[in-house]
Amino acid sequence: MKNSFFPFLICLFIITGNLKAQQPLISGQDTLPEFFVMNSGPGKNIISWVNNFPVVKQISVQRSADSMSNFKTILTVTDPMAVQNGYMDTRAQNDRMFYRIYIQLDKGQYLFSKSKRPYPDSLIKKKIAANTGRMDTLVQNGQKVIVRTDTIYIDNKPVIVKAQPIVIKIDEYQFGDTIASPNPIYSKPRVPAYTPSLYVYTNRDGYIRVSLPEGEKLKHYTIKFFDDNQTFLFELKELKERDFKLDKSNFYHAGWFHFELYDEGKLIERHKFYLAKDF
Repeated sequence: MKNSFFPFLICLFIITGNLKAQQPLISGQDTLPEFFVMNSGPGKNIISWVNNFPVVKQISVQRSADSMSNFKTILTVTDPMAVQNGYMDTRAQNDRMFYRIYIQLDKGQYLFSKSKRPYPDSLIKKKIAANTGRMDTLVQNGQKVIVRTDTIYIDNKPVIVKAQPIVIKIDEYQFGDTIASPNPIYSKPRVPAYTPSLYVYTNRDGYIRVSLPEGEKLKHYTIKFFDDNQTFLFELKELKERDFKLDKSNFYHAGWFHFELYDEGKLIERHKFYLAKDF
């Protein structure tokens, strides 16, 4: 009895140790500001997270070749209140880029997650040496990883038990019609997604773009701008161009702003836009 019990304890110890060694692969599924980054193939890095904050105004994914600085925003999600969400980055220069998440909360509060690099989608098994039945040699991130096997005895018959590595698989995510990002999963009331205006909106460079409707006289248009508290800021009259941009320095700070577009005094549209903070 003792001869069969001690080998079993040794096997249990080895399996537990291997599971702890693989723990960083699954810790990313904690709630924000923790998040998970995985490389699913050449030029495909998936960033995913679970949101447990009661109120979130903005979630932006940022990327940099440096873990400490030079982060640039590559995506601002349209619905920051989704409980589970993600994004597939297909434009990274390489698979060793760093990612972090900017989270804007209620009342102007915000925070950044820690920066991290992608984990591989799976462990790549290579036959580096002959398999002796005692251990397997795997390669992960260019380093050899030894997964040992041990023998226990049941009814005086040897049984090989192998410690299996934990691998997070991409098929656990839900995907829609596009490969750009996984579908968000909701477990609480969904806030309607923000849809930008066709006439006044922010472009990728952070400027406010104005594109007035065709077929009307420009001098008849008037645009009034307000802050998020509906305090009047300034007004544009006697417009000379149909398509132009405004520098964001006119608005003094980041956040939500409102506008009203008039044609000969008649309100055409009342909408809002968001100016992101320069990081």
